[in-house]
Amino acid sequence: MSHLSNPLATAEQLYKNASIGSLPVELQDSIRFYTARLTQAAGILLRLPQDITAQANVLLFRYWLVDDLVQHELSDISAATIYLTAKVSASPRSLRSITNVYTYLLSLSSPLSSTTATNTSSVDPTSYYLSEGGYITFRNKLLHIEGQLLNAIGFNTHVALPHPLAITYLQTLDAFSSSVRQGLGKEVVKRTIEYLNSALLSPQMLYLTHQPASLATAAIYLAARDKGMKLPDVEWWEVFDCEREELGFLVVAMGSLEGIVNREHQRWGDRGMISRADISNELANMGIGLGNGTTKGPAVEDEEAEMARLLDQKVPDA
Repeated sequence: MSHLSNPLATAEQLYKNASIGSLPVELQDSIRFYTARLTQAAGILLRLPQDITAQANVLLFRYWLVDDLVQHELSDISAATIYLTAKVSASPRSLRSITNVYTYLLSLSSPLSSTTATNTSSVDPTSYYLSEGGYITFRNKLLHIEGQLLNAIGFNTHVALPHPLAITYLQTLDAFSSSVRQGLGKEVVKRTIEYLNSALLSPQMLYLTHQPASLATAAIYLAARDKGMKLPDVEWWEVFDCEREELGFLVVAMGSLEGIVNREHQRWGDRGMISRADISNELANMGIGLGNGTTKGPAVEDEEAEMARLLDQKVPDA
């Protein structure tokens, strides 16, 4: 049964993670939410199956249990994680494709930005042009982070997802039987998957603290309630190895994501993605120092990046 379960985060890991870098909890939540959302968007543009993108987000959160949230630029650790996850799957993607996608998503023309999404005329192709020197720098950076990521998670890239279990559980509950209104079963399935995908973005790290069976059960409960599908009057969730208290917690947690999104939008506005520099600026605005020094601001341009930039510059006419 090991392929249906995941190693869960311990209370000690969660406590240690909450204190890493002395970042306020609200900023930690912002980092997790925006980076997970960026990973999800990159998976869509790379045309990766959803299960690979979901696994990438779980591995990303596992990495942050061990390492500092701002050890690397947030977009860089996202790109390295999705590259690693795709590489060990049946749908690998080239570093060139990944660097191009992330350059686009981080540009002024990014569809993640609310202003760009509502005004397609503002898209500027020059804002997401990636030069050869820029590609080499980005590629080398991702390969370096990939090694650190693998070391942090102990080279364990296995992730069990609740999505297949949810379909099986709905079949067990006769969600597709003739007694159910035509089409209702499909609606509940779609809504269940939506809840499971949304939970991947939750700063509460639900995929690290609960097994897939419990996540699937909670998503079914919410989906059935939303669509008006009647479930058995007995405590059916216990059949799927989910206790009442755990179900109640997950139902509240999964249902709270909309509030989290609104809160983050109020804090950061229309930004499609935040960076380490944004976190440093927010700390300064809050009057909080950098604590023990693990929280890092924008990295100083290293020699390799500077050389790539100089190579990309046009030689002036004599």
